[in-house]
Amino acid sequence: MKSRFIYIIFALAALAAASCSGVKNLTKPQLDLPETIEAGATDSTTMADLEWWKVYSDSALINIISETLSHNRNLAAAGARVERLRELYGLTAANFFPTLTANAYANRETNKYYDEVDLVDPEIGLKATLSWEADLWGGLRWARKKGGADYLASLENQRALRMTLIAEVASAYFRLIALDNELSIVRRTLYTREENLKKAKIRFEGGLTPETVYRQAQVEHATTAALIPGLERQIEVQKNAITLLMGRFPADQLERRGLMLEEPLPEKIPLGLPSTLLKRRPDIRAAEAALQSSLAAVGVAYAERFPKLRIGLTGGAEDNDFTHLFRSPFSYVVGGITGTILDFGRNKRKYRAAIAAYDESRYNYEQKVLTAFSETRDAAVTFRLMRQTTARRRELLDAAQKYAQLAYAQYNMGVINYIDVLDAQRRYFDAQVGVSNAVRDQYLALVQLYKALGGGWQE
Repeated sequence: MKSRFIYIIFALAALAAASCSGVKNLTKPQLDLPETIEAGATDSTTMADLEWWKVYSDSALINIISETLSHNRNLAAAGARVERLRELYGLTAANFFPTLTANAYANRETNKYYDEVDLVDPEIGLKATLSWEADLWGGLRWARKKGGADYLASLENQRALRMTLIAEVASAYFRLIALDNELSIVRRTLYTREENLKKAKIRFEGGLTPETVYRQAQVEHATTAALIPGLERQIEVQKNAITLLMGRFPADQLERRGLMLEEPLPEKIPLGLPSTLLKRRPDIRAAEAALQSSLAAVGVAYAERFPKLRIGLTGGAEDNDFTHLFRSPFSYVVGGITGTILDFGRNKRKYRAAIAAYDESRYNYEQKVLTAFSETRDAAVTFRLMRQTTARRRELLDAAQKYAQLAYAQYNMGVINYIDVLDAQRRYFDAQVGVSNAVRDQYLALVQLYKALGGGWQE
């Protein structure tokens, strides 16, 4: 009898060890990382190590981002999800311990069978049951690993959302102040057009110039004035987008500063090493945690194919009279192994489905890594080229300003026609807007690069 018991124990241990093979043959992610993020970038540090309030030094923008992180509803919902999964993760730990339940009852049964005296059978009882499931095949351990991975994925997703919100707010802010600057350019230009129109009218009425010059001045004035409502509408829409991110209702006023056209941005951004990108990007880490969750789900599905060992102990007191209840002890011990004998392949198919889900998560993780490197490379190239674009735009602005001044002076001396003055002024106007947009795009490129490197989610 003893030898048979030992044999059963060894057989169960062997089966428990064999259960680990359920995940042993799964394919690992294939990541052949490049040597550098961008050609020539060998920095060991990365811009993402800077806190967001050091990257965005504008005090108004810092206040807007801070309020967004405090009141954005989507971020608050992500925090609630983290808390929910944290509690569920704690639940998986409790499954390793026994469950104790209690039951107090009283009943009175009366039977009157044919041709017999009445039979009264009262019963009073107080019982407690201690039940426990042995984790023979690792199913509970895999469930705990899955709960931990789900919790970690929710935490990383919350950080990724925080990173995305900061980038969205910063981008919307720079678009807004660029629109403010463009509106200022249009209004200054409109003032110049009004002056030109007044002079053209006086000259026309005095017979010094033909009516064509006067009408050309009217067209230019009306064309410039027509730009203002559209810009004002874009400004209001952009303000509303920012207040929505801040968790506010639309407001008439939003504190902001002007676009700093001459404020220098860093010439070179440290990108860090490829391995650093994997550690810094919370969306990659969330995908990795989701992969670990799928791996653990395979372990759970594999363990479900084997029998379960449950042990129960019930003790208490039971009697037909309350006065003698505590003198009538009751105990009951049960142990059982339950398992499916024939399920027509249900558990096997669930196991295979879990493997397919793992492969899906693995491909998603690999794609996320590829996407992250592509986004970072694009952002780095865009920032570098936008610096060059801004420099060329400034050169164009300087030349256009001198051209407009020279054309106006020559027109007053009668050397050139008014149409040449209008052409010079249009070029100067376009050059001003071009510099404003180039500076805006350079800031937007900085925002995207900082986000792509995994910066912005620090507390």
